Amino acid sequence: MIRPLDGRHVSAILVAGFAVVIAVNLTAAVAAKRTFGGIVVENSYVASQDFNRWLAEAERERALGWKVTPRRREDGRIALEMEGIPTGAGITAHARHPLGHLPDRSLAFDPAGISREPLPRGRWTLRFTITADGKSARMESSIP
Repeated sequence: MIRPLDGRHVSAILVAGFAVVIAVNLTAAVAAKRTFGGIVVENSYVASQDFNRWLAEAERERALGWKVTPRRREDGRIALEMEGIPTGAGITAHARHPLGHLPDRSLAFDPAGISREPLPRGRWTLRFTITADGKSARMESSIP
């Protein structure tokens, strides 16, 4: 026998529906808060004033033809495959954990392109600065 739908049933359905929506929203908000690493730029208006200059700098850096591809070695240090980079170039990197769970680290590389210290396991974003012959270039790459 089917019981008729009364006010208590409708109220329970509405409360349960809103409870599900609120629970999903709270879960999403907590996950977003825990995984956001911080500020992208301090002041977006000031950053927008420099945008065209940044584009011109990036084009000059691309024209150099320098390319760096990182890979993790067994000992945890980072080895670089370099293309077009002059011999004796200075290479440094700033390693940033994408989710901000581990602190940022600075890496220095020997002339063979191997980091002097190991990088902990996990996904990292490496921001390279390469200087040679009075020129410099910046590039970014991720490493698992």
